[in-house]
Amino acid sequence: MTSPAPVVSPPPVTAKAPAAQPARRVRVPGWVPWAGGVTLAVVLYLLFAGEAVLPHDEDARAFAILRDARDWVDANRNSSPIFLFFINYIRLFIDVLVTALQTGLHAMGWPGLIVAAGALGWALGGPRLALLALAGFASFGVLGVWEMAVDTLALVLAAVLLSLLIGLPLGVWAGYSERVRRFLTPILDVMQIMPTFAYLAPMTLFFLIGAPSATVATMIYSIPPAIRIAALGIRQVSPAAIEASRSIGATWWQTLIKVRLPMARSTILLAVNQTIMMAISMVVITALIDAPGLGEKIISALSRTNTGALFDGGIAIVIMAVVLDRLTRVRGTGSGGGGAAPRWRGRIPGRVRWAVAGVAAVAGVAVSRALPEAFPAQWQYPLAPHVNAATLWIETNWYAATNWIKDTVSDYLLNPLQTVLTTSPWWLLAGAVFALALKVSGMRAALTATGCLLATAVLGLWQHSMETLTMVLVATVLTVVFGLALGIASARHDRFSTLLRPVLDAAQTMPSFVYLLPALALFSPSRFTAIAASVIYAVPPVARLIEDGLRAVPATVVEAATSAGSTPRQLLWKVQLPMAKRALLLAVNQGIIMVLAVVVVGGLVGAGALGYDVVAGFSQYEDFGKGFAAGIAIVLLGVMLDRITQGSGAERRKKRVAA
Repeated sequence: MTSPAPVVSPPPVTAKAPAAQPARRVRVPGWVPWAGGVTLAVVLYLLFAGEAVLPHDEDARAFAILRDARDWVDANRNSSPIFLFFINYIRLFIDVLVTALQTGLHAMGWPGLIVAAGALGWALGGPRLALLALAGFASFGVLGVWEMAVDTLALVLAAVLLSLLIGLPLGVWAGYSERVRRFLTPILDVMQIMPTFAYLAPMTLFFLIGAPSATVATMIYSIPPAIRIAALGIRQVSPAAIEASRSIGATWWQTLIKVRLPMARSTILLAVNQTIMMAISMVVITALIDAPGLGEKIISALSRTNTGALFDGGIAIVIMAVVLDRLTRVRGTGSGGGGAAPRWRGRIPGRVRWAVAGVAAVAGVAVSRALPEAFPAQWQYPLAPHVNAATLWIETNWYAATNWIKDTVSDYLLNPLQTVLTTSPWWLLAGAVFALALKVSGMRAALTATGCLLATAVLGLWQHSMETLTMVLVATVLTVVFGLALGIASARHDRFSTLLRPVLDAAQTMPSFVYLLPALALFSPSRFTAIAASVIYAVPPVARLIEDGLRAVPATVVEAATSAGSTPRQLLWKVQLPMAKRALLLAVNQGIIMVLAVVVVGGLVGAGALGYDVVAGFSQYEDFGKGFAAGIAIVLLGVMLDRITQGSGAERRKKRVAA
């Protein structure tokens, strides 16, 4: 009997060790770093408030250096080769140009200039534009500001002519050459960031007060759009058209003259239009350095708190801006606002139109010889008495409401924020600016912003810079609140957008100085007056940028969120606003720059701080150094705020590419 085969037991099964799972990456919510940073800043402020504070120094070394520089310039103006063979010739040339334009415009007489404006409008845009130009120029006489308006027009024409002679060739060159464009971009950035007030002191140092310095200051402000827009037009020309031109043997110059410039014509004419608008907005402020024209009336009215006289000068500037805007805009579209050219232009040849316009202008000049040289007094109807009466009524009946608004904002926003900024250690504010700029815009922007902030301390203007920064921040918050409300309403309701658009167009056409008028009438001279004026000035572009950003959200995304059951409120806060984040940041950036430009002008209406320092530097010789330094400090604040808010989109795109 055979024994059974031994049973072989299977080897023991050992349990496999579980595969090592990758450690889960804990994702920190985005609000945690912000909350931690704010908490740290608050704790440090409570511990060190009042320490390492930089007080205002009326005898700062920088002021003395700048005064010495002015003394050197005054002593060597007629002996230094720089002035004898360069700067003085520029000043004399500009003075001759402005004087020639003034003489020519005044020699036409008021009937001739009015008829010439109407004839130009007819040749460019037809009967409707002709009536606008006629009524607009006639209103200068009706308001009783004819002489000043003509002087302002001459100054604007001189500045625009020189700006285009310099800006358009540079724009064409930048459109051709990427290297030139990269070289010009930071220079143009600084020129556009720099508030208009900051241009004035350097101009008086080199070109003295008067029309030449005012013209150069206006040119600095109005050249950047000419260069940027012309370069954009050249770059947008179809490559196929350029290749076709080269294939038939056209030279570089022939391609430029026959292809690039004609195809970029509408964009270049837009550059002309924007240059004129920028020049008009700047030329009023140059009255502070003795520029002739309507600015003199406005500055005088501000110093005497004469709202009515300010209104007459301000409304004349607005009318001039509207008329010149329509006259130059029509050439880019062939119509009064866009679209196809009107039918009447197709029926009347261009040469005939211009011949008829020329005959009408000559007839108007001839008729002016038989009429009084001055605009008839019986036809004048200044609005100053009525505006002053309305201002008095507002001050009497609205005083409680406007005063409550002013006191509330001052007590709960302005005063606490100014206390924090002026009593914080300088190193804490510098660290906060560095951390904020680093988080939002990257390392390069953080270093630039921090350097600009610390440079205000080197100038001896830390305290006044913090006071100005307080007003800018409060005004920016109010601007974003109102702009966000208007932008959301416009994006969600087409009818409201249609009604609001002409209001925004008119508001963006007006020079910034004009906004001091309603603020002064409502709130009287104070810090809040400058804030209110800056909010009125900055809200239109902010609202428009927000509306465009919300409308740019893809319709498929909106439909998907709606089909998922999102309410209109959820759709706005969870979908549209997050996806329009870049547009919102751009709106904040532009709002800050525009607010700063008006807040510093508020030194004329009791705002104090850096704006007052600049005004004092113009009016008092011994304060020139402080005024010049204040202009530099304003530029530094503008660059700092711009760098903090401008680079978010680009920085995050770089991070995504690196990842």
